[in-house]
Amino acid sequence: MKVVVTRVEQASVKVDNKIIGKISNGLLVLVGFTNNDTEKDIDYMIDKIINLRIFNDENGIMNKSLLQMNKEILSVSQFTLYADTTNGRRPSYINALNSKEAIKLYEIFNNKLKEYVKVETGLFGADMKVESINDGPVTIIMESR
Repeated sequence: MKVVVTRVEQASVKVDNKIIGKISNGLLVLVGFTNNDTEKDIDYMIDKIINLRIFNDENGIMNKSLLQMNKEILSVSQFTLYADTTNGRRPSYINALNSKEAIKLYEIFNNKLKEYVKVETGLFGADMKVESINDGPVTIIMESR
């Protein structure tokens, strides 16, 4: 499992020119799954995301977590996080989990996240337009293995 976490002032996702998910002040989380990912990977990643100290404290130091700051998450599925560009010019997505299995894990991920924070989502498999105003910018890439 791989995620790209970006601290944002606001973020939204549109499908067919309609906003289906929108947050202000929180994290835009792009989520990808690979073969052999399990709920253990999801649990590990959720713990990392909600406790990652990337929000400024009263002294302007990144020392506060999403939970401490009561922020929101916009979660967007992103199979291209597992693109392999080592050969040729066209990325290979052989390492991305098949969509039938990935959607199950993506739904589990979002449902578990909702136990801790407000979560808005994109639409799995859809052509989405994602907009964000990055804060910092602060962007962290994490993998469960």
